[in-house]
Amino acid sequence: MAAHTANTGCRGPAAHTPRALSAPGPSPRKAPALSVVIGAGGTGGHIYPGIAVAEALRRAVPDCRVAFIGTERGLETELVPGAGFPLHTVDMIPFDRSLGVRRFGLPADLLRAGAQARGVLRRTGAQVVIGMGGYPSAPAVLGARMGRVPCLVHESNAVPGRANRFAARLTDHVALAFDEAGHELPGGRDRRVVGMPLVESVARLDRAELRARARARFGLPGDCRLVLVNGGSLGATRLTDAAVGLAARWRGREDVRLLIKTGPERHPDVVAELARNGGEKTATAVPYLDRMDLAYAAADVAVCRAGASTVAELTHLGLPSVLVPYPHAPGDHQTRNAGALAASGAALLLPDGETDAAGLEAALGPLLADPARLRTMARLARRDDHARAAESVAAWAVDLATGRTGTPTRPRCSRTAPTPDSTRSHA
Repeated sequence: MAAHTANTGCRGPAAHTPRALSAPGPSPRKAPALSVVIGAGGTGGHIYPGIAVAEALRRAVPDCRVAFIGTERGLETELVPGAGFPLHTVDMIPFDRSLGVRRFGLPADLLRAGAQARGVLRRTGAQVVIGMGGYPSAPAVLGARMGRVPCLVHESNAVPGRANRFAARLTDHVALAFDEAGHELPGGRDRRVVGMPLVESVARLDRAELRARARARFGLPGDCRLVLVNGGSLGATRLTDAAVGLAARWRGREDVRLLIKTGPERHPDVVAELARNGGEKTATAVPYLDRMDLAYAAADVAVCRAGASTVAELTHLGLPSVLVPYPHAPGDHQTRNAGALAASGAALLLPDGETDAAGLEAALGPLLADPARLRTMARLARRDDHARAAESVAAWAVDLATGRTGTPTRPRCSRTAPTPDSTRSHA
């Protein structure tokens, strides 16, 4: 199966050139560039933290080679190459009971995908594997175990997902975004709470500094409040429908605008519905936001699900929010995520079943009318726990790859390391 590829621009150090007139001698062998493979896929909640770690690895070890393992099913096929990293795909199905009888074939599918991942590790000369959670990462971790490659697993939620419950059994090294997740994960003798890796554009974002430029980008007058409705990478039907209905209710208002991230599939229908109900005067629908930093800087309040990545971004930036937990999340972890923020006064929790135009209006109306309350919520939301998470995971991975000696170890699943130009996979 062909991989999605991108030019990583990673090269090892240049060979030494003998000085003029010196006797020629044997050329010193170049140390292999550090090679890291990250397993991540499915949704942005796993992919973006993986990209954040990949970026941190490049900052820490500029000549490293970083590649991803995922599947053809998820957003990784777009997001990973778009971030400048090669993606190698394997055949894996979700850890999902909704698959019916097909789920009984999961062990065989996992073994096959693990063998495919092991082949990727051989070809890339991987010295360490990082599993970021989600079903596409499980084969990468299994492949590392098969090939005896050091492996690190990161769990992003307070309640571990099924894939990481399996993957954590295969490694001694488990990184946690939330301490409570450690009580529900097997294995992992070396556990560390590191926080949630954030992409650099968000990790280093100063909302106050960027706010004027961001609001100009979205055409907002000075006294207009912006509500960011963010259903995640694929959008959220419940949130989008409620926001479209609210835009119709508020179509006569000039003091507020809604920015609705719909996901690519819903976008044409949402634009048409806003045109029909008059909501286009108050709301702007976009399929995705390639500059989330600008959206966060311009927004006064966010309406979103309560996945771990989203909650980490909100708390890092100090952005007030109305959180609508996805009710079918494993272990109902989104309700636990949202509950912690709501208890601190930094967010409002709106149950999924109550999220319609009327429910959203009842939650947002008082907030938008009370700037002092929004400022208080912003102050209560702000935490810096996640600012250095990507660097922490990257440093841990480098330690595992180098044996804490500072010199990369030889790949243990490969007889010969590939050249730095090896960016295609046929797993």
